[in-house]
Amino acid sequence: MQAISEAESQHQFGLPARTLQYVLDGLTIISAFVLAYCLRFDFAVPEYMWERFLVQLPIVVLIQVAILRAMGVHSFIWRYIGLAEAATFARGAIIAAVPMLLLRYATPSSIAQVRIPLSVTLMDVTLAFGGLLGVRVVRRMVYERYEKQRNEEALGATTLKPVLLVGAGRAGVMAVKELLGRGNAGVKIVGFVDDDAEKQGSTIHGVRVVGRTADLPHLVREHGVDHVIITIACAKRDDLRRIVSVCEKIPVRVRIIPGLFELLEGRVEVSRARDVEIEDLLGRDPVQLDTDQLQSFLTDNTVMVTGGGGSIGSELCRQIARFQPSRLLLVERTEFALFTIDRELRASFPELEIVPLIADVGDHDRMEGIFRSFRPSVVLHAAAHKHVPLMEANPAEAAKNNTLATLDLAKLAGRYDVSVFVMISTDKAVNPTSVMGASKRVAELVIQDLDAQFDTRFVAVRFGNVLGSTGSVIPIFRDQIQRGGPVTITHPDMVRYFMTIPEAAQLVLQAGAMGEGGTIFVLDMGEPVRITDLAHDMITLSGLKPGEDIEVVFTGLRPGEKLFEELGADTEGLAKTKHPKIFIGRIERAPAQLLHDTLRDLRRAAATEDVEAIRAAFSRVVPEAKLGGQP
Repeated sequence: MQAISEAESQHQFGLPARTLQYVLDGLTIISAFVLAYCLRFDFAVPEYMWERFLVQLPIVVLIQVAILRAMGVHSFIWRYIGLAEAATFARGAIIAAVPMLLLRYATPSSIAQVRIPLSVTLMDVTLAFGGLLGVRVVRRMVYERYEKQRNEEALGATTLKPVLLVGAGRAGVMAVKELLGRGNAGVKIVGFVDDDAEKQGSTIHGVRVVGRTADLPHLVREHGVDHVIITIACAKRDDLRRIVSVCEKIPVRVRIIPGLFELLEGRVEVSRARDVEIEDLLGRDPVQLDTDQLQSFLTDNTVMVTGGGGSIGSELCRQIARFQPSRLLLVERTEFALFTIDRELRASFPELEIVPLIADVGDHDRMEGIFRSFRPSVVLHAAAHKHVPLMEANPAEAAKNNTLATLDLAKLAGRYDVSVFVMISTDKAVNPTSVMGASKRVAELVIQDLDAQFDTRFVAVRFGNVLGSTGSVIPIFRDQIQRGGPVTITHPDMVRYFMTIPEAAQLVLQAGAMGEGGTIFVLDMGEPVRITDLAHDMITLSGLKPGEDIEVVFTGLRPGEKLFEELGADTEGLAKTKHPKIFIGRIERAPAQLLHDTLRDLRRAAATEDVEAIRAAFSRVVPEAKLGGQP
């Protein structure tokens, strides 16, 4: 709730806020000069010096007001004054002393009245600019106290819930400042908990560090803590798991402030704590990007993203928009998905030229028209069918969309002089056991083959599951938990690799900006996660107990599924790049004639929906494939 209304902020003491600011600044500058003279002469100023004072006063006021204007001080918002603004006032004091010293030492004796005593100059600039800062600090303190009181009165003191903050670092400092300043968060901060020995017993913004995470059980009981808030902007997965585990055993509800990525994007405020989600426990360290390389790759270029409304495609668009391409082409066949990402990007990047294009990548004539009209420099091909069981039931569609559409689209990119074509691949393309995996593996072979035929640099980027993407396991588990269970898992030993959508998109762009054509990049997916552990964690984070409140049921492997996904076949090996999370797969190219013959047969089989011929075509060019699933 806004404590001071718009009208109150515009008019205070009967004056507009900006006018009041000027009046207070003028009074502060005059008072500082008077006090400096009084201090210089021990409050017994000679009469002749008062005469000089009256001559010097308008000059000093004029100098200092001009410096305030030049440094933009009056644009500062009083209630947000901090250290950065304090540095501006310090610089202003130093700059103001220069003309005052010139008056002292560079004016002739005939106009001695304008010579300001040295001690007066030094005291005056200190008092004046310190006072100007002080007025603003006092204004902020009054504002925050008034706002807090108003909000607490509205909420009622009995509604305040005692909380502990875990993490007294920068994010913790930001959180406590905002929580204390807002007054409408409905919480009473008991103290900080931090494992840093040097912080024990210290006080931050009036909030004391009362112990370590190991002390949480007795601190919660002693202070009647309602919930614990993790105030670590980019906590490591293991640290989060440990903290959550401690809180679960107490038990006490645990929440977390938004992640660093969300804060930097300006999506949320640091005080907006939320429940810990499974994405937090699976998250990894932020990606370090080579921004110079990405700028040369994207800035001032026309960039096309196929599947622009999907999970990966839409995030690619968000990341690309930050690098100011000359034009961003959004290719998507689902109308609502295209409408959603188009609207979001226009709101976030109003200066960017965005072109929403309803199109199916398998429609050759439509896609050629787009290439002819817009001449993209960079193409990021994210459009694909990715659901393994569905593609087992619809192999012709997997062949058409994942393989043949990629072939046709990549040929258009070569013919229309696209600089870089990046295809999104999958870990399921390694030793594929599914039609979906095989269709993407053949698409990789297509990319390698076309790189030798055109000047376009063709690359593919291979990675595993993405947290929260459409059709992924986490939204499915979340829905099952909300319905009361059971949570269904195909096999107790199944493991998968996971990464966040922003991380995947950033690494795809970085990989696309580096390397030679014909490269298959493999992203570092970290440690694999047991799906059973994932389900148990999600149930627990929902405040329930696995096996008691929510049953976990094993249903058996579905056609085409693996127990363990691989990112690179054993025979391929991986070569390092200069980026620690991006590797190059040493993947042999398919013989050109075999690939071309297979693609011809595959197109014919897909057109007639000959399932056995489709599987045979995939197996011919990908001999390591084991396509034994049911059609």
